[in-house]
Amino acid sequence: MFVRKKSADTAQKPRKPYPSDLSDVEWLLIEPLMPVTRPRGQERIHAYREIVNAILYVLKTGCGWEYLPHDFPPWSTVAEYYRQWRDSGLWKRIADALREADREDAGRDGEPTAGLLDSQSVKTTERGGNRGYDAGKKVSGRKRHILTDTDGRVLARVVHEADVQDPAGAKEVLRQAKAACPQLALIWADQIYRSVVSWAQETLDLVVEIVEKSPLPGFHISPRRWAVERTFAWFGKNRRLSKDYEYLEESSEAWIDLSMIRLFVRRLARTAF
Repeated sequence: MFVRKKSADTAQKPRKPYPSDLSDVEWLLIEPLMPVTRPRGQERIHAYREIVNAILYVLKTGCGWEYLPHDFPPWSTVAEYYRQWRDSGLWKRIADALREADREDAGRDGEPTAGLLDSQSVKTTERGGNRGYDAGKKVSGRKRHILTDTDGRVLARVVHEADVQDPAGAKEVLRQAKAACPQLALIWADQIYRSVVSWAQETLDLVVEIVEKSPLPGFHISPRRWAVERTFAWFGKNRRLSKDYEYLEESSEAWIDLSMIRLFVRRLARTAF
């Protein structure tokens, strides 16, 4: 008697879930954005959902690939899928699609017109790769330059050596953001980006408004810019982003995308269906 095999996405071994796993609703939000299996291609052994769950486990716990629990697919398989989807830009496309949905779910237009610019210097490890020394913050490693919307959702991200000056790094992230979000018109930024103001206006037709520090003594929340600082705090909730553990800057950027994907699907799942 002929018995048809179940596909990888339906034939999963039951296992006890980890806190980082996607719920059924969360997976339904991501599944339509995943690559489509070619009809004549080799049948997949491992479900995409389990591959993504394993990658999110690494994101949350910060463990190395080879330390993945044995009830996930083999770590070498998970790492290979992660690299393939990083190189194809899949993580960025999913993050962008979910960000647009999250904005609309919050009653806002899917495409932002204003953003917040800032950077974060983080230490690297003995893993190797490009690195530099940020003399201002006394950090040897890399710098994460991000542009967010006014609620802190990442629109663009560029990771580079920490010794790259902030205005130079800002130009790269602003180019990326304007290409991804053509409606962007206004950017709020720290005083260190003052030299970028005229360049952004002439090159990208972007108005960069410098947010001045409060003249009063003590700690004060910066108007507008507090949201991008909160985004850096969101990164810190994922141990893989506590330092820069990556050899390639592209991997560092992909983990930022994955942290946003995790945030967006949890928000959207609360109101989905």
